Amino acid sequence: MHTKTLAELSSGLRQREYSSVELTQYFLDRIAKYDNKLNSFITVTNDTALAEAKAADKRLATGEADILTGIPLAHKDLFCTHGVRTSCGSKMLDNFIAPYDATVVAKCKAAGMVMLGKTNMDEFAMGSSNETSFYGPVKNPWDMNTVPGGSSGGSVAAVAANLVPIATGTDTGGSIRQPSALCGVTGLKPTYGAVSRYGMIAFASSLDQGGPITHNAEDAALLLNVISGYDKRDSTSIQQELPDYTADLNNNIKGLKIGLIKEHFGEGLDAGVNEVLNNSIKELEQSGAVFQEISLPHSHLSVPIYYIIALGECSSNLSRYDGVRFGHRCDDPQDLLDMYKRTRAEGFGAEVKRRIMLGTYVLSAGYYDAYYLKAQQIRRLISEDFKAAFKQVDVILGPTAPTTAFEIGAKMNDPITMYLSDIYTIACNLAGLPAMSIPAGFSDNMPVGLHLVGNYLKEAQILNVAHQYQQLTDWHKQKPVDFS
Repeated sequence: MHTKTLAELSSGLRQREYSSVELTQYFLDRIAKYDNKLNSFITVTNDTALAEAKAADKRLATGEADILTGIPLAHKDLFCTHGVRTSCGSKMLDNFIAPYDATVVAKCKAAGMVMLGKTNMDEFAMGSSNETSFYGPVKNPWDMNTVPGGSSGGSVAAVAANLVPIATGTDTGGSIRQPSALCGVTGLKPTYGAVSRYGMIAFASSLDQGGPITHNAEDAALLLNVISGYDKRDSTSIQQELPDYTADLNNNIKGLKIGLIKEHFGEGLDAGVNEVLNNSIKELEQSGAVFQEISLPHSHLSVPIYYIIALGECSSNLSRYDGVRFGHRCDDPQDLLDMYKRTRAEGFGAEVKRRIMLGTYVLSAGYYDAYYLKAQQIRRLISEDFKAAFKQVDVILGPTAPTTAFEIGAKMNDPITMYLSDIYTIACNLAGLPAMSIPAGFSDNMPVGLHLVGNYLKEAQILNVAHQYQQLTDWHKQKPVDFS
């Protein structure tokens, strides 16, 4: 059953080929069998999952169930889940039991989906390799010596290894798309504001966005239908009617104009990755898509601009973790200041501390205008580059990551090189655009991702392109041998 798509699993539930309880137990058994190798889960909610599955079976019996009722999923461990630990991959929140559900979690529950557990992640979503987690690194199911990417590496690895049919993740600078590329799955970052951030523990509030991690574009569309939409509890939520993302999947893409980003096909792109992308372009040309070169002249500034803005916002967001109200508190503090200092020193890992310190610096008096304000001005230029590009083309295409998955530990002592892992994905977060990575082939037996970017609220269009590509190829059906 672990090789079935969501549509196939849903059909099987409705035709009584198996119950949700049986399906849930099947995936719980796979987690128990395989996750000791991967470390993709922080918490597995066996009892809760089976109780939710029983409730789903009752809904299915009435004939009034939603399309994803009874389908198991996992949530990245920064979505608050009522009564279940929400750790954010950090010692700081190792003992935190969320008192409410994030909107994404609540919507999945309302649809009758079954939560199997919470997935491992880079601490507070800060990382590109899933090596900064308090609970240890996640491993890539295609090669256990390599990273899965980050920060949603736990969700991605669990889907890639078929421990769960679908999972949620978050994307601040590429944290859904980059690991999806490195692990050979489909990952979508929606338009900023299309999915509520309420109950999603913040890293950088103007950049964070939740989205689906799946095997294919159709599955991504099905989950996006569930989790998207306006939420009055999130002031950045888009207040307008959103479409059925499955409606246009089968549209013909003949004549569709696809832009190739000149700056992303040059120096720094691995030759094997480039070859895979060129083959993908030929496949789409056979479907009638028309390609032209475009330029994003300020894209080379994306990484430094991102790390000024994101770190400034993380410095502010993480100031709440002081040992007073929730989370870790140091033992026997001498006074209030000692409690603050030792709690934060003990609770945060090295990468989080680095980012808080740099973020505090760029927001400090005398440096705010020179760094943070200037970065916001350049962010506007990056957004304008995309607006100009979308006057010429319908969709933008490029590589998701410059290389395939690298070895565990290879970049941990070189943060700048690590930050460059997201060089092709960051600009979309700065501009708030929807983007996704889909499996496009292999280089040296490791997955390569194809990056598709759409205009604002054009998720349906990039899902259409992705789905049509996946009708021509079977890269998304390839499975790591050790987890088949």
